[in-house]
Amino acid sequence: MGCVASAEHPLMRAIEWNPGAPAERVNDFLLMSRGCSNSYVITSEAGDVVINTGAPAEREHRRRFEELLGRPLKVAKIVFTQDHFDHIGGWSKFADPSVEMIAQAEFPRLCRERTALAPFFGPRSQAVLHAMLSPSSNRPPAFRGANLPEPLTLFDKRHSFEVGRRRFELYSSPSGETLDSLMVWLPQERVLFTGNWMGALYGALPHFYTLRGDRDRSVANFMVELQHLIDLDPDLLVTGHGLPIVGEARIRADMSRLMAAIRYIHDETVRGMAEKKDLWTLMREIQLPEDLVMAPGRGPVSWYVRTVFEEYTGWFRQESTTELYGVPARTIWPELAQLAGGPDVLAGKAQERLKAGAPLEAIHYVEIALAADPKHQAALEVEIAAHEALLQRTRGRTFDEMGWLEGRIAKAKAIISTP
Repeated sequence: MGCVASAEHPLMRAIEWNPGAPAERVNDFLLMSRGCSNSYVITSEAGDVVINTGAPAEREHRRRFEELLGRPLKVAKIVFTQDHFDHIGGWSKFADPSVEMIAQAEFPRLCRERTALAPFFGPRSQAVLHAMLSPSSNRPPAFRGANLPEPLTLFDKRHSFEVGRRRFELYSSPSGETLDSLMVWLPQERVLFTGNWMGALYGALPHFYTLRGDRDRSVANFMVELQHLIDLDPDLLVTGHGLPIVGEARIRADMSRLMAAIRYIHDETVRGMAEKKDLWTLMREIQLPEDLVMAPGRGPVSWYVRTVFEEYTGWFRQESTTELYGVPARTIWPELAQLAGGPDVLAGKAQERLKAGAPLEAIHYVEIALAADPKHQAALEVEIAAHEALLQRTRGRTFDEMGWLEGRIAKAKAIISTP
């Protein structure tokens, strides 16, 4: 099997920023400027509506639009489909006097929380987004470089306005990437903007859990919102990345297949829970049927099985009393390593498991060995080999899983190389 790397994953192309690239015309009233997440402009003689403004470092979106139009923008409204930096970072470039900026009601609170928790989530992002973030950076781009937009017009469930006799309807969609996610619907034109509500990659499963950490995402409620999208029957679907999807028949077929895949994961998990199967068994057993396997995305099906399971149960699995207290199993690993005969013995056992095709069991042994001796070379070498085996198993499909594995490999190699 050839080498797989997150740097070669389709996600990296989807979020690429090329400062010299021009804006693109989607149709006679819609323009697109590509970035980490795309920025869009809906034009009219009465004023222009901007949907998302790019990341803080992406300073060319407005210039691109104006060059394509051959005139200055007359920005009347700015709509943010969520609070993530790659949607809001360039707001000041578009915020002319009297411009109204619109977001879902949770937007300010989530921005404040994201800022407050930056020291916690920054290193976690670096541990997962291996190909996306510079390892020399103390804080990844998601948590720096942008003042928050203000003042804002906020709404809870629905909001509407008109610019240039064109109606815009905004719908809260809190079960997607963020609690403040929203969709923008142009009913006369049958154009729907979803931002990153479905995730970064069209045709992949939504990313119902991200390894960097975030609030739990509701699979059950996502299906309700997805059905709303299907019922709107858009003829043009505009997401956060890539080209818009054209044609009501294709959109309906794609969204119906996505619904079937999500429902299968949900229902099989619930069925397994009712049969009293534990979480780990369900994560191993549940796989999508071949006709519902989606495009490469952020994580494997097993993660989303766990999301469904824990959405219904919460964090206590009733497997051990110790789950209820602040003393994890690793507390006794150094002593356990000595009782087992020391890290040499454990590293040898880990190597046996790895040779037998069981890299996860090998890692269990390695972690106990390293608790006793964090620089134990034989254990570190098995750790590297086990993570490389898991990386090959991804077949290059699951970006976040690949990024985590690459990060662990790099960390182990750095320890070995440090005198």
